Amino acid sequence: MPQRTRHSRPDPKVEALRVDGALNRHADQITDPVFGTHDFFDARDLVQVKYEMLRRVEIDAQPVTPTAAAFRLSRPSFYQAQRAFQQRGLAGLLPRKRGPHGGHKLTTEIVTFLQQARARDASLRPVDLAQHVAQRFAITVHPRSIERALERQEKKRPR
Repeated sequence: MPQRTRHSRPDPKVEALRVDGALNRHADQITDPVFGTHDFFDARDLVQVKYEMLRRVEIDAQPVTPTAAAFRLSRPSFYQAQRAFQQRGLAGLLPRKRGPHGGHKLTTEIVTFLQQARARDASLRPVDLAQHVAQRFAITVHPRSIERALERQEKKRPR
């Protein structure tokens, strides 16, 4: 997997795949023969790897377990990719961000409370606001999350 030597520039495709979360960390371990036949088949591209794995099972009628192993993916990963592809097409094979998406602890009620506290005392720092939230709502919120939530609200406010 040519990525970068000491004096060469990084491969732009590898960098783009990394940024998109689609860089296959196991590219050098794929044993399916199609990835050694032509430059078009790029084992570093996880979306392409998943698609080829699905195609091998669906079109070539190969069994799931050895096919998934040849593509260095698990059986559950195969079925997850299959379901995603059936529901969303190629877009379903794109990696998704993991974890919570957004401040799930910072409800509208808490953000309103934070805005009111800040309006009463502009000198309150996010760490102080986090303590107020802990006392009032009995939850722990990171000061940086509070800072981001207040910044988002500030951007929404008409000027």
